[in-house]
Amino acid sequence: MKIYTGNGDQGTSNLFSGRSLPKNHHIFEAMGNVDELNSFVGQLIVKVNDETVFNFLKHLQHLLFFVGSKIAVDGVAIDLGTFSEKTCTLVETEIDRMTEELSPLTKFILPGGSETVAAAHICRTVCRRAERSLVGIEGIGAFELVFFNRLSDYFFVLGRYLLHKEGLTEIYWDKNAIQ
Repeated sequence: MKIYTGNGDQGTSNLFSGRSLPKNHHIFEAMGNVDELNSFVGQLIVKVNDETVFNFLKHLQHLLFFVGSKIAVDGVAIDLGTFSEKTCTLVETEIDRMTEELSPLTKFILPGGSETVAAAHICRTVCRRAERSLVGIEGIGAFELVFFNRLSDYFFVLGRYLLHKEGLTEIYWDKNAIQ
Protein backbone atom coordinates (compact mmCIF):
# COMPACT_ATOMS: atom_id res chain seq x y z
CA MET A 1 0.00 0.00 0.00
CA LYS A 2 1.32 3.40 -0.95
CA ILE A 3 1.37 6.16 1.65
CA TYR A 4 0.50 8.80 -0.91
CA THR A 5 -2.71 8.93 -2.92
CA GLY A 6 -2.52 12.27 -4.69
CA ASN A 7 -6.09 12.99 -3.56
CA GLY A 8 -5.01 16.04 -1.57
CA ASP A 9 -2.93 17.64 -4.31
CA GLN A 10 -5.63 20.21 -5.01
CA GLY A 11 -5.84 21.47 -1.42
CA THR A 12 -8.62 19.25 -0.14
CA SER A 13 -8.66 16.22 2.10
CA ASN A 14 -11.24 13.64 3.12
CA LEU A 15 -12.47 12.79 6.56
CA PHE A 16 -13.37 9.24 7.56
CA SER A 17 -17.00 10.05 6.73
CA GLY A 18 -15.94 10.65 3.12
CA ARG A 19 -16.64 14.37 3.36
CA SER A 20 -14.10 16.37 1.38
CA LEU A 21 -13.04 19.71 2.84
CA PRO A 22 -10.36 22.30 2.14
CA LYS A 23 -7.18 21.51 4.03
CA ASN A 24 -7.43 24.83 5.85
CA HIS A 25 -10.85 23.91 7.32
CA HIS A 26 -11.08 24.27 11.11
CA ILE A 27 -11.53 20.49 11.48
CA PHE A 28 -8.12 19.84 9.93
CA GLU A 29 -6.66 22.67 11.99
CA ALA A 30 -7.88 20.95 15.17
CA MET A 31 -6.63 17.54 14.01
CA GLY A 32 -3.26 19.04 13.14
CA ASN A 33 -2.96 20.80 16.50
CA VAL A 34 -3.69 17.59 18.39
CA ASP A 35 -1.25 15.68 16.18
CA GLU A 36 1.42 18.34 16.68
CA LEU A 37 0.97 18.13 20.44
CA ASN A 38 1.31 14.35 20.26
CA SER A 39 4.57 14.76 18.33
CA PHE A 40 5.94 17.25 20.86
CA VAL A 41 4.98 14.84 23.66
CA GLY A 42 6.98 12.19 21.80
CA GLN A 43 9.94 14.55 21.69
CA LEU A 44 9.58 15.23 25.42
CA ILE A 45 9.41 11.51 26.21
CA VAL A 46 12.90 10.86 24.84
CA LYS A 47 14.31 13.57 27.14
CA VAL A 48 12.65 12.41 30.40
CA ASN A 49 14.54 10.24 32.87
CA ASP A 50 11.71 9.84 35.41
CA GLU A 51 9.96 6.49 34.86
CA THR A 52 6.59 7.64 36.26
CA VAL A 53 6.58 10.71 34.01
CA PHE A 54 7.79 8.65 31.05
CA ASN A 55 4.94 6.15 31.45
CA PHE A 56 2.32 8.86 31.95
CA LEU A 57 3.47 10.71 28.83
CA LYS A 58 3.25 7.48 26.80
CA HIS A 59 -0.32 7.05 28.08
CA LEU A 60 -1.10 10.65 27.12
CA GLN A 61 -0.02 9.92 23.56
CA HIS A 62 -2.73 7.26 23.29
CA LEU A 63 -5.32 9.68 24.68
CA LEU A 64 -4.26 12.35 22.19
CA PHE A 65 -4.50 9.88 19.32
CA PHE A 66 -8.01 9.03 20.52
CA VAL A 67 -9.04 12.71 20.36
CA GLY A 68 -7.60 13.03 16.85
CA SER A 69 -9.59 9.96 15.83
CA LYS A 70 -12.80 11.42 17.24
CA ILE A 71 -12.31 14.48 15.07
CA ALA A 72 -11.45 12.45 11.97
CA VAL A 73 -14.55 10.25 12.06
CA ASP A 74 -16.62 13.40 11.50
CA GLY A 75 -19.72 12.19 13.33
CA VAL A 76 -19.72 8.65 11.90
CA ALA A 77 -20.93 6.27 14.62
CA ILE A 78 -17.85 4.24 15.47
CA ASP A 79 -17.16 2.91 18.94
CA LEU A 80 -13.85 4.53 19.76
CA GLY A 81 -14.59 4.65 23.47
CA THR A 82 -15.25 7.76 25.47
CA PHE A 83 -13.53 10.21 27.71
CA SER A 84 -14.95 10.47 31.18
CA GLU A 85 -14.41 12.30 34.41
CA LYS A 86 -11.94 9.52 35.25
CA THR A 87 -9.72 10.58 32.32
CA CYS A 88 -9.61 14.13 33.66
CA THR A 89 -9.05 12.96 37.24
CA LEU A 90 -6.07 10.94 36.05
CA VAL A 91 -4.39 14.15 34.87
CA GLU A 92 -5.33 15.98 38.06
CA THR A 93 -3.83 13.18 40.16
CA GLU A 94 -0.53 13.52 38.33
CA ILE A 95 -0.57 17.29 38.78
CA ASP A 96 -1.19 16.86 42.51
CA ARG A 97 1.55 14.21 42.82
CA MET A 98 4.17 16.50 41.31
CA THR A 99 2.94 19.63 43.10
CA GLU A 100 3.53 17.96 46.48
CA GLU A 101 7.28 18.15 45.81
CA LEU A 102 7.29 21.78 44.66
CA SER A 103 7.49 25.01 46.56
CA PRO A 104 4.44 27.29 46.23
CA LEU A 105 4.49 29.44 43.13
CA THR A 106 4.68 33.13 44.09
CA LYS A 107 6.09 34.68 40.92
CA PHE A 108 5.66 34.34 37.18
CA ILE A 109 8.21 31.97 35.71
CA LEU A 110 9.78 31.97 32.29
CA PRO A 111 9.78 28.77 30.24
CA GLY A 112 13.16 27.12 30.14
CA GLY A 113 16.03 26.22 32.41
CA SER A 114 16.92 23.02 30.61
CA GLU A 115 16.16 21.36 27.30
CA THR A 116 13.67 19.00 28.94
CA VAL A 117 11.85 21.78 30.79
CA ALA A 118 11.66 23.89 27.63
CA ALA A 119 10.14 20.88 25.83
CA ALA A 120 7.46 20.60 28.55
CA HIS A 121 6.59 24.28 28.09
CA ILE A 122 6.34 23.82 24.32
CA CYS A 123 3.86 21.01 24.99
CA ARG A 124 1.95 23.38 27.29
CA THR A 125 1.60 26.10 24.67
CA VAL A 126 0.73 23.72 21.83
CA CYS A 127 -1.83 22.11 24.14
CA ARG A 128 -3.49 25.50 24.71
CA ARG A 129 -3.69 26.04 20.95
CA ALA A 130 -5.17 22.58 20.46
CA GLU A 131 -7.69 23.26 23.21
CA ARG A 132 -8.85 26.48 21.54
CA SER A 133 -9.21 24.75 18.18
CA LEU A 134 -11.33 21.91 19.63
CA VAL A 135 -14.13 24.18 20.80
CA GLY A 136 -17.14 23.61 18.56
CA ILE A 137 -15.80 20.50 16.80
CA GLU A 138 -18.48 17.83 16.32
CA GLY A 139 -17.78 14.77 18.45
CA ILE A 140 -15.66 16.64 20.97
CA GLY A 141 -17.48 16.62 24.27
CA ALA A 142 -17.14 18.38 27.58
CA PHE A 143 -14.69 15.88 29.01
CA GLU A 144 -12.29 16.27 26.09
CA LEU A 145 -12.30 20.03 26.62
CA VAL A 146 -11.74 19.61 30.37
CA PHE A 147 -8.96 17.13 29.59
CA PHE A 148 -7.11 19.64 27.38
CA ASN A 149 -7.55 22.38 29.94
CA ARG A 150 -6.06 20.15 32.66
CA LEU A 151 -3.42 18.85 30.30
CA SER A 152 -1.93 22.29 29.73
CA ASP A 153 -1.81 22.72 33.53
CA TYR A 154 -0.08 19.34 33.70
CA PHE A 155 2.64 20.44 31.30
CA PHE A 156 3.17 23.64 33.29
CA VAL A 157 3.59 21.71 36.55
CA LEU A 158 5.67 19.09 34.74
CA GLY A 159 8.09 21.81 33.65
CA ARG A 160 8.45 22.98 37.26
CA TYR A 161 8.74 19.39 38.49
CA LEU A 162 11.43 18.43 35.99
CA LEU A 163 13.42 21.56 36.81
CA HIS A 164 13.18 20.66 40.51
CA LYS A 165 14.29 17.07 39.82
CA GLU A 166 17.24 18.38 37.79
CA GLY A 167 18.27 20.52 40.77
CA LEU A 168 17.91 23.74 38.80
CA THR A 169 16.34 27.04 39.80
CA GLU A 170 13.25 28.54 38.21
CA ILE A 171 13.76 31.61 36.09
CA TYR A 172 11.44 34.33 37.33
CA TRP A 173 10.01 37.08 35.17
CA ASP A 174 11.63 40.40 36.01
CA LYS A 175 9.40 43.36 35.27
CA ASN A 176 12.50 45.60 35.39
CA ALA A 177 14.04 43.73 32.45
CA ILE A 178 11.98 45.83 30.04
CA GLN A 179 13.70 49.04 31.17
